[in-house]
Amino acid sequence: MGLFDVFKRGLDKTRKFFGGGFTKIAALTGHFDEDQLDDLEELMVRADCGVEASLDIIDRVKSDIKKTGDNSQEAVLGSVRTRMKEILGPKTSYELEDGKLNILLLVGVNGTGKTTTAGKLAARYKAEGKKVIIAAADTFRAAAVEQIKVWGERTGTTVIAQGADGSDPAAVVYDSVHAALARKADILIVDTAGRLHNKKNLMEELGKIKRIIGREAPDSVVRSMLIIDATTGQNGVLQAQSFAEVVDLDYLGVTKLDGSAKGGVIIAVAYTCKVPVVLAGLGEGIDDLVDFDPDIFVDSLLTE
Repeated sequence: MGLFDVFKRGLDKTRKFFGGGFTKIAALTGHFDEDQLDDLEELMVRADCGVEASLDIIDRVKSDIKKTGDNSQEAVLGSVRTRMKEILGPKTSYELEDGKLNILLLVGVNGTGKTTTAGKLAARYKAEGKKVIIAAADTFRAAAVEQIKVWGERTGTTVIAQGADGSDPAAVVYDSVHAALARKADILIVDTAGRLHNKKNLMEELGKIKRIIGREAPDSVVRSMLIIDATTGQNGVLQAQSFAEVVDLDYLGVTKLDGSAKGGVIIAVAYTCKVPVVLAGLGEGIDDLVDFDPDIFVDSLLTE
């Protein structure tokens, strides 16, 4: 199955909601006048593309209609497709640097699929022959540590954890960094705590983790990735904004796209935060975490 078909299947609910809605609006008159454009804007907002991004896209559509005089379904769809792709930007991937320890900090609130993403990434890199270690640094949620250990057993990945619940996440990272260096690991995946109710504590905790990494592994390549849940809609945008205030985000990963009719949240987050989406969770299977491709995402989204 090609990547387009993978996205088309994974985005089935969103595609039917958005693509089907678009066709219904166009079917009223066969073209888009002011009323139909208002309906299209409302459809995008309901698909969680966000108010600002939706207004921006509609402005582009109106501008294109003014320039060409063409307000047909095909022309409007083309304008929407082009602007969405511009908002998402070019395809960006998280790439490992050879010969160095790559450290990926996964951040996000509890329940977004952060720990599952850590496990699936471990499986991916193990399959590529990479040496992988996972740091179970979400020590405030016992279930997270147990969950990541299960992923470790499932994928044959070493998981570094401490015994006591509520132990110091920074201590786990310290142990994990030294284990990764000693074993010449290619990547250390750090599953961090998902607390956001206290930004000061979160910032201090992540700052401490980064200082330890900087001191113990100064030559490592450190990146941070925020994991958001597509089913939370605009809450995902708020989470991204909140985390961006306390963390230098390099990438976004969006999970549970297959379970939501509102996958437009990717448009909203990209428009608001200007951080590239690099991973998409399109199912529960171990291979259903795929590299995000903006062009394929938009094309599959706008296919009825």
